[in-house]
Amino acid sequence: MLKLKQKLNRISAMTGAAFVMGTLSSGSAHAAAAGPTNTFNDIADNIIGGISNLPGLLSAVSYMMGMLFAVLGILKIKDHVENPTQTQLKDGAIRLAVGGGLFMIPIITESMQTLLGTGAATDAAVVKKIATATTLAK
Repeated sequence: MLKLKQKLNRISAMTGAAFVMGTLSSGSAHAAAAGPTNTFNDIADNIIGGISNLPGLLSAVSYMMGMLFAVLGILKIKDHVENPTQTQLKDGAIRLAVGGGLFMIPIITESMQTLLGTGAATDAAVVKKIATATTLAK
């Protein structure tokens, strides 16, 4: 137990030292060099750019897991039909419900984004000018 604590202390000390060295080397140490410095805005832009594909990944994972749970639910219901005393019907029904819920997550989030908007005005909220009185008179 004592050796484990010593190893954990050594690992945390090395992690802390690596963090401090990384922070020091990325900040003002490069300011004297001929390269650009990283500001907080640059770092935030890199993070935002890096996670821009995350919703698509989560949608894909949600669809795949939904299909997996649906197939597992059908197989559990099949097991119940073959041997009702050993496999309960609720096991298959729960898996089917979870699969349907996972399959619906991307659809629900897309409809929420459309309903609430993402900070910009949507086409439904903007009243466009169809025609003026002079163009209608022609």
